[in-house]
Amino acid sequence: MRRFACRRYFSNLNLKNINQKVVGAEYAVRGEIVIRAEKYKKRLAKGDTSLPFKEVVSCNIGNPQELNQKPISFFREVLALTSCPELIDTAPNAFSKDAVEKAKEYLSIIPGGSGAYSHSMGILGIREKVAKFIEDRDGYPANPENIFLTDGASSAVQMCLQLLIRGPQDGIMVPIPQYPLYSASIALHGGTQVNYYLQENQRWSTTVDDLHKSYEEATRQGTNIRGLVVINPGNPTGQCLEESNMREIVRFCSEKGIMLMGDEVYQTNIYSTTPFTSFKKVVCDLKEECKDMSLVSFHSVSKGFLGECGRRGGYMEVYGMDEEVQMQLYKLASVTLCSNIDGQIMTGLMVDPPKQVVH
Repeated sequence: MRRFACRRYFSNLNLKNINQKVVGAEYAVRGEIVIRAEKYKKRLAKGDTSLPFKEVVSCNIGNPQELNQKPISFFREVLALTSCPELIDTAPNAFSKDAVEKAKEYLSIIPGGSGAYSHSMGILGIREKVAKFIEDRDGYPANPENIFLTDGASSAVQMCLQLLIRGPQDGIMVPIPQYPLYSASIALHGGTQVNYYLQENQRWSTTVDDLHKSYEEATRQGTNIRGLVVINPGNPTGQCLEESNMREIVRFCSEKGIMLMGDEVYQTNIYSTTPFTSFKKVVCDLKEECKDMSLVSFHSVSKGFLGECGRRGGYMEVYGMDEEVQMQLYKLASVTLCSNIDGQIMTGLMVDPPKQVVH
């Protein structure tokens, strides 16, 4: 009988001969502390009483439902019905009338149902809902053909960084403090992280002088700045930027010819005293002044009042991008065929929730 030495292939892999960009990437949100916490959880589950605590509460990432935030029943009912449409007829009393009607609406715009691939940019009918949401929020038109439905905002960020970064000579400006997705992803794609610093005594805003300082220092070292990340509302700082500060940032990006990446996934996690303003609105307000402005905005179902992190739903809107470049972004989306359909439906429900009808 012929034998195959399978083990040799596995033993040939080690930390020195795999992709060093993977080795060098650090993602603290799922890093060493979290790994240690999981070990403690396993020990507690086995009845280990030697630890000085009885429970591990995971606060390393925004994951509301793990901390007992209840899911919105209407959204879950719609998902159940789009996943199992026969329940509309076999269990009509188990679901609210509104959920049944909404599920029928989604089933009518999803060719092949929720188990089939969609268009690589996402289901058109849901992209139209996202466009309407953006228009209502900002007061400016939004084009469904500029909207990509993605597996959460993280995959959209990855696509944009993959598009921008050609090698270590390319830099992405990132706020400090920041969400570790950006530092890890920039390293993974072989780029250079260029820090700019938020001012705690100015409500965690930044100044255009600080942006210029970071930009000029990086360019002196031979780094070509390709993009600027702004997290608004801030993560982890929680601030909402003032519109005046946002206009300065937009003018800076326009002047330097760099893409603005607006991470806006916390836009509903705000106090009423400090309103959220999108970068799309500010860019459109300054359209005559900043004509060659490129912006990508990100949103997600993982935060806000939904907290549906595990559904992996989100979108990005591309604005002012060259048409041929946007086709390359479409190519990147096509490589993974499409984002998951449940996440797309949840995104549609987020931007078009039930509305109170006043008679």
